[in-house]
Amino acid sequence: MNWNDSTARFGRNLSDALRYPFESWRGTVGFVLVTVGTYSLLILSTMPEFALQLLGDGLHWFDYVLVSLTESVYLTDGITGLAIIVSYALLTGVSVVNAVAQLRLVGLSGATSVSGILPGLVASGCASCGAGLLAFLGFAGGLTLLPFDGTFLQLGGLTLLLFFLGRAGHPEQCVVSLEGSQ
Repeated sequence: MNWNDSTARFGRNLSDALRYPFESWRGTVGFVLVTVGTYSLLILSTMPEFALQLLGDGLHWFDYVLVSLTESVYLTDGITGLAIIVSYALLTGVSVVNAVAQLRLVGLSGATSVSGILPGLVASGCASCGAGLLAFLGFAGGLTLLPFDGTFLQLGGLTLLLFFLGRAGHPEQCVVSLEGSQ
């Protein structure tokens, strides 16, 4: 198998993985819920003290906090910073729906193939929102040591997510090909 065949197969697998959540209404609803939840978590964790203080006063502040922090991300990091958070939320939605489908189909015995998505989620999850989520984990100063406020780490995490989705492919189809059976 040459490089062009591998690249084409990876592209097909990635396309299949990205389309899978939209093949059923349950997948689409799951995708929307996970994406909105991930986006909310990432935005709220950009300024956790602000979010906790206002939300502690009542959930009626949720929309104000979400809009304010989205605006804050846009004003401080520009469209690139906001696009990274949105991209991470979208890819997380796809990854979670695909992982749940794969677990539903093959059970826990297939957990090794599902666990292929986990490194991408963890690597980009910590980096996608800046120091907020790292502060929750106890690594508040970690991002200050990175150049460009960790943007390369964020992009690397998104690349990992795309790589693992492309490697896994459609959860209901086997992506293993036998080289000698042609």
